Amino acid sequence: MASKKASSPAAVAHGAPKIDIGIGEKDRRKIADGLSRFLADSYTLYLKTHNYHWNVTGPMFNSLHVMFMTQYTEQWTALDEIAERIRALGFNAPGSYAQFVKLASIKEDPSSPEAPEWQEMVRQLVAGNEAVCRTGRKVLEIADDANDNPTEDLLTQRLQIHEKYAWMLRSLLQ
Repeated sequence: MASKKASSPAAVAHGAPKIDIGIGEKDRRKIADGLSRFLADSYTLYLKTHNYHWNVTGPMFNSLHVMFMTQYTEQWTALDEIAERIRALGFNAPGSYAQFVKLASIKEDPSSPEAPEWQEMVRQLVAGNEAVCRTGRKVLEIADDANDNPTEDLLTQRLQIHEKYAWMLRSLLQ
């Protein structure tokens, strides 16, 4: 008679260990879902900022071209950190335009195939940074309720950066 191996409570299908980081699966799912929306907003803002970097014109060209590049470069690095946190929680990060469009609260400007004037670019980037902050705050509450300090830390850092970007951009319009 063949002996049955005792299965470890930490083992699941395919030999992968169960995730046991002190946050239950239900809470990890809620956090990952929120981070997926945050990632979608962040990616949409990144893309919009990069687009405006390419297409800005006018008397503020040099200043905005450099500012937008600084912002989209920093945002690009942050996207990876957000996606990796989703993965650390045990879930797949969204990674397609279709998923981002579905999850994002930031919408593209469909009004014209032409780039807007620099002032409108700045207004839209202020609104985009503020939208990322609003989404981040919602996820921060979920992470706080689950005692997920690493996600809270990530979101706190991102909020600080996006609030600063919104302030800097808003200052250009005063």
